[in-house]
Amino acid sequence: MIFWRVKSLDAILATAKKKSLHRSLGAWQLTLLGVGAIIGTGIFVLTAEAAQKAGPGMMLSFVIASLVCIVAALCYSELSSMVPVSGSAYTYSYAVLGEFVAWLVGWALMLEYSVAASAVAVGWSGYFVGLLDNSLGIKIPFALANGPFAGGIINLPAIFICIFVVGLLVVGTRESAAFNAVLVAIKIAALTLFIVLTLPVANIDNFQPFLPLGEAGVIAAASSIFFAYVGFDAVSTAAEETKDPHRNVPIGLIASLGICTFFYLLISAGAIGSIGAQPLLDSTGKNLIPGSLALAEQCQSLAAIGQQPLVCSREALALVLREIGWEKFGNLLGLTAFLALPSVVLMMLYGQTRIFFVMSRDGLLPEILSRIHARFKTPHIVTYVTGVGVTIAAAFFPVGKLADISNSGTLFAFMIVALSVMILRIKDKHRARPFRTPAIWLIGPLAVVGCITLFLFLPNDAKLVFPIWSGIGLIFYFLYGYRKSHVARGIDTPSGGEDMIAPIRPLADSAQDIPPSKDRN
Repeated sequence: MIFWRVKSLDAILATAKKKSLHRSLGAWQLTLLGVGAIIGTGIFVLTAEAAQKAGPGMMLSFVIASLVCIVAALCYSELSSMVPVSGSAYTYSYAVLGEFVAWLVGWALMLEYSVAASAVAVGWSGYFVGLLDNSLGIKIPFALANGPFAGGIINLPAIFICIFVVGLLVVGTRESAAFNAVLVAIKIAALTLFIVLTLPVANIDNFQPFLPLGEAGVIAAASSIFFAYVGFDAVSTAAEETKDPHRNVPIGLIASLGICTFFYLLISAGAIGSIGAQPLLDSTGKNLIPGSLALAEQCQSLAAIGQQPLVCSREALALVLREIGWEKFGNLLGLTAFLALPSVVLMMLYGQTRIFFVMSRDGLLPEILSRIHARFKTPHIVTYVTGVGVTIAAAFFPVGKLADISNSGTLFAFMIVALSVMILRIKDKHRARPFRTPAIWLIGPLAVVGCITLFLFLPNDAKLVFPIWSGIGLIFYFLYGYRKSHVARGIDTPSGGEDMIAPIRPLADSAQDIPPSKDRN
């Protein structure tokens, strides 16, 4: 069938060998990359979202979300060891399930990266506004720091950070290993300080009732808090730049998830125990939906009388420290988020533009999207197009809704990766597998079922966005990619030459060790 055009593993590996990137990353660097990509808006901001859905039971939500990510990571590990090249789920699905599914995965990854970038920008805005207020006494009007769903008009700080990051991407900013390591160390130090200050004052009474909204609330919170783990797949995208990827990529994936889960559990315990995390209910005792105007109005009413529950905060962890008497440390944690989150926005936008770029270079999207800036050697057109969409979403939507929408695309991509591993075990069982997912016929189905379950517990609007987005993508595919695909036309490898771009390297021994003519492909 024409929908199952496959770009073979051998062709992908041959292309990577011909145009390979310098292998300089070890297990420790990959773990740092994973931790750096994972720890972001999820834990700094979505703690409040999870508390509104599950109360203290959000601790179980962190565990459920991490288990789904771990089984998905084991599947990622097998594929990335077999195909140690860039492209992640898009490349894997192209090699196993063919072009049609690869298109859907690539389109879903666009949703993941672009909406995640918007979510992180909104999260950064909350900490920025709080930092200005508590440190300098500068108050940004509520209507200009919140979108309509949160009771405001427009989120100007989120717009500013999006425009700033888009400008950096066009110019071609690079991040070195030292910078990334320092950034990760700062985030870990800040979160460790939070744990040290909050756990000693934890009150067991604040954990009761532990499941105020029942088991369904816990799973619903896990569907949202899943966003706190998104980013671990950045490790697999670095496979082509990794020394001994067969060993180091699986280590980086599992180690980064394990470290982050450990921190998340301690942080949630500290937040719940110190000030409580019970959800707000309406007059009939029904849970208010996170990101809704009704919740925003109740939070504003409480703020007017000097109360700010955890579930109302846009800077949840900083609020906790201020509430227990550590105002300066709360401001310091806010400063940490202020400094660290823009790099997450950059990496998400980077991933989004490069997915667009690779699909364009495969012939699935118009060639204009892979045009390179004559001076900066970056895909400036696709960066501008992406930047406009990300900025608009950040300006008008709350962080919780954006995170849920991003999760819908991510869960689909993870499910396809798990299916690809199982299919390859049957279709190509003799191919060398330097890393084999243990108990694949248990781990693979668990990953698929886990992803489907979390998707079903997403809010209805997030569940609706994904099929609508996919439908829009299929229109583009049948109007253009179906006929222009390089695989369909017998062009099985990128053309090379002037259409290659210089990558932003989150980890590398040197920012200068890759010529500008090579790219993550």
